[in-house]
Amino acid sequence: MSLGRALLMVFRWGIFLLACVFLYVRLFGPKGILANGGLGRIMEGELPWPTVLICVVLMFVNWAVEAVKWRALLTRVEHLSFLRAFTSTIAGTSVGLVTINRTGEFLGRVLFLAPEDRVAGSFASALGSMAQFVVTLLFGGLGLVALTILHIPLPWPSGWISGMLATLTALVTCAALVLFLHPGLFRQLLLIVPFLRRFERASFVLSQFERSDLITILLLSAGRYIVFGSQYVLLLSAFGAGLDPFTSMAAITVIYLIATLIPSIMLTELGVRGSVAVAVLEPMGILGGIALIATSCLWIINVAAPACAGSLILLFARIRTKRDRP
Repeated sequence: MSLGRALLMVFRWGIFLLACVFLYVRLFGPKGILANGGLGRIMEGELPWPTVLICVVLMFVNWAVEAVKWRALLTRVEHLSFLRAFTSTIAGTSVGLVTINRTGEFLGRVLFLAPEDRVAGSFASALGSMAQFVVTLLFGGLGLVALTILHIPLPWPSGWISGMLATLTALVTCAALVLFLHPGLFRQLLLIVPFLRRFERASFVLSQFERSDLITILLLSAGRYIVFGSQYVLLLSAFGAGLDPFTSMAAITVIYLIATLIPSIMLTELGVRGSVAVAVLEPMGILGGIALIATSCLWIINVAAPACAGSLILLFARIRTKRDRP
């Protein structure tokens, strides 16, 4: 067995075992979702199963949109069929599960590319992450402004804090949008990092994206955001939050905005998201338990289930270790 294949095998089994341990702790551990009455609710049939099933269907839509975006990002690197793009996207979730803010998702994805294309694919993936970051900031800022105008209670008592946060969000959104729409500039900033300078040739892929490509990627990111935001709205409504859809969606955008800015890894991710959800929704009169169970249910559907499938895909999928060309 070659060294490359041996290292790949270690990586595959390492991610698989880490994902298994993580999911077991989060679901069945002493403080796991299913250990705090969650399993009893399921057994008693209290979960809104029709809504859960709709959210499961939307989960496939969510990751299908992400797979289409991944293919669009790779147009200058390598042609992938939709099935392989979808498979690699799901496989990436298992790696993202054990990295800060799921930034490692690209590692699982690029393994499905030809070895000589993986570095360029990583740079293209960075552009996709930038697009999703821009969308999260944009929607979060708009949601924050909407809640402030409507005088909806927020976790902080002073209006000036909302104004300051909205202004800061707008500034960061503009900066991120400029970098996204000018990927050549984004490339130059990445190459400032000494470690990345050795990949200058592969990073050239960022300079090859046309404006129409970038708009398509941004729209796909927005579409994906709307899908998982709608899932959250449906679950909050099904569990009895009592908010109208517009207010729910505005609150959710603020939750995602804050959660995105807080580093989280492995065992802390769900706890961070749940804590932020409670902090944002409780001032609006939503019981903390409702916020937590809706957040946990969404996490199981959108993250835990795909990560389980992704770890198996990563373990057994055919992945090449030898280059076809120098």
